[in-house]
Amino acid sequence: MISFAVIGGLFLNIGAYLTFRGKIYEAVAVYLVADVCWIVMAWERDDIFGVVSIIIGVVFGFLAFVKMKTGKMNKNLDN
Repeated sequence: MISFAVIGGLFLNIGAYLTFRGKIYEAVAVYLVADVCWIVMAWERDDIFGVVSIIIGVVFGFLAFVKMKTGKMNKNLDN
């Protein structure tokens, strides 16, 4: 049986490919699906610290996505 870790890893690879192709918004959506898989995996293993850590990372990633989507993120690497 395929595990949520493997499913999350597959979504991670898809997200990396989309990032490589320049489809950042689609890649972020795929990364969020991968994160949900890892949350389920951690929950199944009774790893509450892992679940909380992943959720915090997802929240920050989602906030960065929203900031990027609205154009409020400074995209210059010099700053």
